[in-house]
Amino acid sequence: MNYVQTNVKDRIGYIILNRLEKRNALNAEFVNELKSTLKSYEDQNEVRAIVLKSSGETFCAGADLEYLQQLQNYTFEENLTDSHGLAALFKLIYAFPKPVITIVNGPAIAGGCGLATVGDFCFASPASTFGYTEARIGFIPAIVTIFLKKKVNETISKKLVMTGETFSAAKAFNYGLITEIVEPDIMDAYVHEWVVKLIHNSSSNSLKMIKEMYCTLGYTSLDEDIRYACYMNATARETDDCKKGISAFLSKQKISW
Repeated sequence: MNYVQTNVKDRIGYIILNRLEKRNALNAEFVNELKSTLKSYEDQNEVRAIVLKSSGETFCAGADLEYLQQLQNYTFEENLTDSHGLAALFKLIYAFPKPVITIVNGPAIAGGCGLATVGDFCFASPASTFGYTEARIGFIPAIVTIFLKKKVNETISKKLVMTGETFSAAKAFNYGLITEIVEPDIMDAYVHEWVVKLIHNSSSNSLKMIKEMYCTLGYTSLDEDIRYACYMNATARETDDCKKGISAFLSKQKISW
């Protein structure tokens, strides 16, 4: 499946989410394609930075409905394997040896919010919305919490993941989750120029080493954190609350906890 489009301009590798009929919702195939696309840019010396954006009016709506339905029938081992797949994507982005910049126009929800904010810089339009909404369907944003705690303080991260609230770009900026708020009509040109300046003014090796430091400082072990988060992710999927929440979500029923 071709869920992404790519192009290179001025030493910037663009990755464009292009699953419009599903509001760029994620499934295992989409996650794998994103990983392989990123890895294809890793060894291209002419590519100095990555910009991840979307086509359409939604950045990423989280997991797609068919994928959520499949999860209800997974064994614990299958859920654990699947969790490691998403964790590998987030780790790849966070630890990628080149700067990764995301552009958000419209909603970035659940796993899509993680995808939007796990990179180095995030630019969002004023009308964009964000939310780690997993708890509302009895699930937990286990994997992204590893990276969210690096971005914001514990009070804010707990508020976001426990309430599952959907919040504005202005709030995301105040929380420190996004870099700048930019009007949509100038967004692409503005971010492109911003990234060109970044890779022109900073050594590629310096940027690589700085990212490596951020992946090392403050962790006992990133891999241990990911293993624990994947275990918690797979465990949460087996709970009655998660099964009840997903069923209600899929049938568009309001659930009261």
